Amino acid sequence: MTRRFLAIGECMVELAPEQGASYKLGFAGDTFNTAWYARQLTEPEALKVGYFSAVGSDDLSRQMADFMCAAGIEPHLAKVQESGPGLYMIQLKDGERSFQYWRSTSAARHLADDLDRFPSIVYGDVVYFSGITAAILPELRRVELLGRLAELSNAGAQVVFDPNLRPHLWPDAETMTRWTMTAAAIADIVLPSHEDEAAHFGDVSSDATAQRYIENGATLVVVKNGPDPVVVQASDGDRFQYQPAVLDKVVDTTAAGDAFNAAFLADYLQHSRLRDAVRAGCVLARHVVSHKGALIPVSQLGLINDRARFSA
Repeated sequence: MTRRFLAIGECMVELAPEQGASYKLGFAGDTFNTAWYARQLTEPEALKVGYFSAVGSDDLSRQMADFMCAAGIEPHLAKVQESGPGLYMIQLKDGERSFQYWRSTSAARHLADDLDRFPSIVYGDVVYFSGITAAILPELRRVELLGRLAELSNAGAQVVFDPNLRPHLWPDAETMTRWTMTAAAIADIVLPSHEDEAAHFGDVSSDATAQRYIENGATLVVVKNGPDPVVVQASDGDRFQYQPAVLDKVVDTTAAGDAFNAAFLADYLQHSRLRDAVRAGCVLARHVVSHKGALIPVSQLGLINDRARFSA
């Protein structure tokens, strides 16, 4: 049976550094990155991947929709007249990235204006969103989107949430943390990053992050922590750590967490083997940070014809 994986959020125009002062134009964004990797790691007959957002009527918006289709991702895109996609520029120093954004008029801020256009989601399907998805929406639309996701969860869909804390998108820290926990409360699976959680929630360890989200209602929490162990905790008491392999040189950490999420979910949804799925996430994240940019074709990593490596 084919399952649907629907990611919700903002795909942006990306300017990524090339050699010298040159930049390469592409399309990326946290939830879109995860959808893109999930499409590469699964067969279409096993998982139908879609992306729910809004775009403008400009040429870049048309290119973005074409890019999604070419990648095998179903675009569910509202069209907002006299608007366009947000844009960001990546700057790199010693493998760590910083970003400059132009997104105040992004069409994606209107993605929840008409939830009647939501594609059919049935029992067993997966809906994936992030703290950025919530942050870019006006409060009323945020409430409406979370309400719809809660309905889907109650009907048997799996809702997956990456908090992806971005203070600059929120009016203040209290608003960000309050809405993060509100959004997480409707999710079955939560995929936080400990560094962000420690900075904004004061968690003293990855264990503390996992426990906080379990107590908030999650069934499963997987806490990423860069090169340090991934902590996994389930509401049934199952708990373990996984130490990623050491990487000698980090080239670019852009989309590392998004890639982890994709490989983890792709493996877990197909095989329900939790420990193997965590290893799959670490394998892909390790390769992604060894290359520049957000979207690294899996074929370049020698994995596209050996999907079994993700669960071996």
